[in-house]
Amino acid sequence: MVKIYFITSNHHKYEEAKKIFDEYGFELLYLKYSLPEYQSQYLKESIIWKAYEGFKILNSLFIVEDAGLFINALNGFPGVYSSYVFRTLGVDGILKLMNGIKNRRAYFEACGVLSLGNHIFKVFCERTYGLISYEKKGSGGFGYDPIFIPEGSTKTFAEMDIDEKNRYSHRGKLFRKIATYLEEKYSR
Repeated sequence: MVKIYFITSNHHKYEEAKKIFDEYGFELLYLKYSLPEYQSQYLKESIIWKAYEGFKILNSLFIVEDAGLFINALNGFPGVYSSYVFRTLGVDGILKLMNGIKNRRAYFEACGVLSLGNHIFKVFCERTYGLISYEKKGSGGFGYDPIFIPEGSTKTFAEMDIDEKNRYSHRGKLFRKIATYLEEKYSR
């Protein structure tokens, strides 16, 4: 069985990814580690930097991932600064910024890097479009999940169980894309 490390300090992300990699028959191992965050206006640029930092601690098959919430009415804010904004303003702060705004369109983008070892990296990105709710709903998930309603659903991510969220989410799409790539690579 192919073993892949997921370098992250967020256990929730690992649990979501593990469910998908299990479906493909890969063993996803949790390497709890806080990699330095490189701030850039582009998610791809910051995730490539994170992969470079990951390579310093692990020269084997691994994944790093980062995501951001981009709100149209706020000119893409919080975007690549989503983690910092969540820690400082939180979900309530975003709802306050959105008070009185009718345009609730937003998207989540997740980018991941798969390190194949020997300085070989493959970059993947996926998006999920949706709306910012007017209030927090649900008790599941993490981060901005209580205020994001993906297209095709009436529920926030926080109202969904992990399997339903993985069907809609940016991260679910991303990890499926990576697992499919690995499946094709290792079935040859």
